[in-house]
Amino acid sequence: MKIGMTGIELRPVCDGVNFRSIQDSRFKTERMSIHFLLPLKKDSVSANAILPFLLTRASRKYPDYTKLNEHLEELYGAVLGADVQKLGDIQVLSISASGIADRYSLKKEPVAAELSRLLCSMVFDPPFQDGLFPEDGFAQERRQLIETLRSEFNDKRSYALRRCEEIMCAAEPYGIGRCGTEEDIRALERKDLTKAWSEMIHRARVEIMVLGDCDPNPVFENFSAVFRSLGRGPAVGCETKVVRSAARTSETAEKMNVAQSKLVLGFRTGIAEPDAAVPAVKLMSAVFGGTPNSKLFLNVREKLSLCYYCSSVYYPIKGILMVQSGVETKNINRAREEILHQLEEVRNGNFTDDELKAAKLSLCNSYRTLGDSLDGLEAWYLSKTFFSPGQLPEEEAARVGAVTREEVRKAAGDVTLDTVYCLEGSEASAE
Repeated sequence: MKIGMTGIELRPVCDGVNFRSIQDSRFKTERMSIHFLLPLKKDSVSANAILPFLLTRASRKYPDYTKLNEHLEELYGAVLGADVQKLGDIQVLSISASGIADRYSLKKEPVAAELSRLLCSMVFDPPFQDGLFPEDGFAQERRQLIETLRSEFNDKRSYALRRCEEIMCAAEPYGIGRCGTEEDIRALERKDLTKAWSEMIHRARVEIMVLGDCDPNPVFENFSAVFRSLGRGPAVGCETKVVRSAARTSETAEKMNVAQSKLVLGFRTGIAEPDAAVPAVKLMSAVFGGTPNSKLFLNVREKLSLCYYCSSVYYPIKGILMVQSGVETKNINRAREEILHQLEEVRNGNFTDDELKAAKLSLCNSYRTLGDSLDGLEAWYLSKTFFSPGQLPEEEAARVGAVTREEVRKAAGDVTLDTVYCLEGSEASAE
């Protein structure tokens, strides 16, 4: 599917596997990635979470760090990466490789083609020992994943947001953490990883991306050859449950030895991709708490000094809006009341044309600058996997720019408060 003169092409590899190339000669580098999309499930989330990191350690052809790094150096210092994230109710396992564009290699070596062969080697031909991943690599990656969870726990701002999401979406897959729990990770055995790997390559929905200044055709051919040889079954269904409104408001308070209390409010907006009103909710969130000119920042934080920070973020795939703030314990109730008051102000249309214009400029500029980095472009097109896969960031900016004052007001009117979470700390100085 050619899309104008943008250098973007989307083509199928096989059932459930798509290939997307975004060519841009402004970059002197190229990036390619393979994303495996699987439903978030408690019994598989932890094993899945380890896989990308385990797979980037070695392959049968490059069985240890020394051989692998030697090859990466031969490819002008190419870099491998791994990540795990959530996309609605979907767990996304990502493995990537970045290197210089072919035209900058000294002898015009086909760096992109070789990087794609390397990725295929890492993902589809692990250095199994009796059908299992090596013990040392498994033990190390399991330990590092546990350390990752502990570090996330130590970041109390992020922890409070995750806890509110867990409570709010406890009956939905989204309530499962992207890496599972420490207990689940500790209970993993090597055979669990072999099973998870087989399920991933044979049943996951797959999005392959190539971005930057490179010829995508050799990359497409290399990945196509591997997938054609797998004998894949039908790809698993990847759907996200959207709860349109909150039947009631639940409240949870936890105490912890932290200097600054955290207050998080979770809302149902009633609007999620691919609804036509998504741009209106995005702009409403920006007016409400998404920019330094927003209601929450200027009033709750600056004017009333009730919070050390206060902002909102909208997740269009899930249709939820989260407000997070750092407050003194004595100000928790006042801050909550004022946050809800500012939402009511937006509902009533009590925002100026300048506030609306500033929110549009901020939001549209964030879309227009996505093309300045390959990482930003990759994240954008991955987020569009299930809805408008060929939509350009500039097109989304135009949609947001066309939203009217009345549409913003109506979007705010549909928002319902679902969950209030408070992490209460001491009255000491702020973190």
